[in-house]
Amino acid sequence: MVSEEITSPQFAVLNALVAEPGLDQRTAGERVGLDRSTIAEVVTRLGRRGLLDKVRDPQDGRRFLLRPTDEGLRVHRKLTVRTARMNQVFLAPLSGDEQALFFDLIRRVADAAEGSATRRARDRAGLIRVSPPSSPSWCCSSSSPSRRTPPTPGPRRTPAARRPGR
Repeated sequence: MVSEEITSPQFAVLNALVAEPGLDQRTAGERVGLDRSTIAEVVTRLGRRGLLDKVRDPQDGRRFLLRPTDEGLRVHRKLTVRTARMNQVFLAPLSGDEQALFFDLIRRVADAAEGSATRRARDRAGLIRVSPPSSPSWCCSSSSPSRRTPPTPGPRRTPAARRPGR
């Protein structure tokens, strides 16, 4: 943990806005890998704490652009120094080559996770439909290509049957 006053997602958003002031909320969320509801909550909290300002986009009045405040820049500087110190302590046991390998491996894992999240989001949106090669019999049928739910073992209980007296 870098700080007791700011969460990791909040620091990530603040870091992105220091690097690229004036991002809109959606783009800031994409930069740090947060979904729409999470970025909205993070932006609200950072705004309440006075660490960022929302300014209406002059080219598109429906959008707000995000900028770190002076206090946001101060907090960012303080946490960046603290983070650098922590990295030095944690990475001290590794040689320079090992540190480079470590960061390369972390980057590969993060890139793979990001790719998986993108694929899952597209699948939820119905943009990609891929059945595994050995689909169970309940998944697909020759009469209908759509996915089916697995069979429910035993008699199906209604909500009333599960909650007696309600």
